[in-house]
Amino acid sequence: MTQNETRPRPKGRNAYRKFIKFATRWRDNDQYGHMNNAVYYELFDSAVNKFLIESGILDIAGEKTVFLVASSGCDYFSDVAYPSDVEVGISICKIGTSSITYELGLFVSGEEKTAAAGVFVHVNVNSVDQRPCAVDDMTRAKCVDLFIDTETL
Repeated sequence: MTQNETRPRPKGRNAYRKFIKFATRWRDNDQYGHMNNAVYYELFDSAVNKFLIESGILDIAGEKTVFLVASSGCDYFSDVAYPSDVEVGISICKIGTSSITYELGLFVSGEEKTAAAGVFVHVNVNSVDQRPCAVDDMTRAKCVDLFIDTETL
């Protein structure tokens, strides 16, 4: 980390527009007694796809286009372990020509700061040839409620 970079910090609930609850499972813990890092990504992916399905953007059967994860990352701030219930906060910070960038926060239920903060870049692709496609107007309209200006947080 250079002198100009700042270390990632936990985010508050105001950084997210929608929250989806999940129960942790016994198998989520690793040998060190906390949730394995791969589970964070599973929860982020599940939360984003739940939003897409509930909003009518994603219909699992027969879609002409699908969103694939092109990039992801996660910063960890505090341990999470079974039997904690968790909430994944979702916001959208950028909608490009063919991509959507989600900011995600994992909260232990009832906590005000993230235990982890992640980012997913979804690219809309043709389901046959996997080539990028423009994000359609209906999808853009349904994503507006999740948009947040990260510069003001």
